Amino acid sequence: MEFEEKKKKKLTPSQAIIKAQMSCAYQERCQQEMRDKLYEWGLYSNDVENIIANLITDNFLNEERFAKAFAGGKFRIKKWGRVKIKIELKKKKISDYCIKKGLQEIDEKDYQKTLEDLILKRLKENPKGKEMVRHYKAAQYAMSRGFESDLVWDTIKKFQV
Repeated sequence: MEFEEKKKKKLTPSQAIIKAQMSCAYQERCQQEMRDKLYEWGLYSNDVENIIANLITDNFLNEERFAKAFAGGKFRIKKWGRVKIKIELKKKKISDYCIKKGLQEIDEKDYQKTLEDLILKRLKENPKGKEMVRHYKAAQYAMSRGFESDLVWDTIKKFQV
């Protein structure tokens, strides 16, 4: 049997704008995500850019709002640190200004508490072994979650007796 590629139906610009508005109303989107979707739907570049401009004008797309929602959600739900959130926003071509605004959504006390909880959980998972190795592994884990290394090590020092 031969594999047949399913042909995607190309949308007209008027169909695409309605579908794009519904997509943006359902969930916050960034310009790059929407641009990729529009190309996927078979539109040409000048149509894509007109639709993006229209979505921005009608407030369906707002990069700052997206950055705030993204940063807050990834921190609260996935327990990501600022470093990882910033990298992911950069991948989505979000401006530095919007990234800064998005990261301001994270409360400093909550951030510190989340980091402490992550480190404590990791230390409790491996109660045996050399203290230095346990602390190193907990630090590596926290940094892999996107927390700043200096903050991680300062937090680990708090737990040393």
